[in-house]
Amino acid sequence: MKRSAEPVVEVRRANVQLSGTRILHDVDLRIAPGEMVALLGANGSGKSTLLRAVVGVLPLESGSATLFGQEVHRAAVHDRLGYVPQDSSEAGSIPATARESVASGLLTSRSWWPRTRDPRVRTALDAVGLGDLAGRPITRMSGGQRRRVMLARALVREPEFLVLDEPFSGVDLSTQQLIASLFRELTARGTTILVVLHETGMLERDITRAVVLDHGRVVHDGDAGDRPPLDPGHEHLLDSLPPHECLGQEIHPA
Repeated sequence: MKRSAEPVVEVRRANVQLSGTRILHDVDLRIAPGEMVALLGANGSGKSTLLRAVVGVLPLESGSATLFGQEVHRAAVHDRLGYVPQDSSEAGSIPATARESVASGLLTSRSWWPRTRDPRVRTALDAVGLGDLAGRPITRMSGGQRRRVMLARALVREPEFLVLDEPFSGVDLSTQQLIASLFRELTARGTTILVVLHETGMLERDITRAVVLDHGRVVHDGDAGDRPPLDPGHEHLLDSLPPHECLGQEIHPA
């Protein structure tokens, strides 16, 4: 994969306010091509809010955010992006097969016809170990399998930038190992990854750097081993979205 000299992500003095409450405070974030960056912080620290601001789901109150040097709302940017939101495992309520769900990742604001026969669909399902279950309804899959389907949906466009919100949450050890191995393969090919984690865990040695949020502010941006201890004691409910707001074509402009 050819790398550009420009940063994949550049966020400058970003502020986000939800329902009258300031969630992010003057956040700066810069991610270079090929990095794997872990976004850490206690519950309610603003991690998911920052991810959704980066991909253009949430508007900034002030500041700026660009992807590949362009405004985050540009359709051309989203064609280079794969996004797995936090509540993606809830997709088990959608009456579709794994193949159909992954093919929906090829939909854009300019193309609304699901391409289930596209070879990239099978490639993405094989990458997450579900090639043999392509025709199975996701309502008949386990939570870990549904999480893998949603990861395949993000991978199907072969994105240059992959954004994931707690992909290891609620899945078994074998699925965690598969996801970690896949991340290593992707970064080896030049894919840039931004991932929200509770702890770095099995990705500790693979992460380029860790960014830690505390009450909506960046308190650490550097080596994962030097990060400050996380305070689990604060939480605000505004840093989450109900599942039905996370599972559609959420990053595509109207």
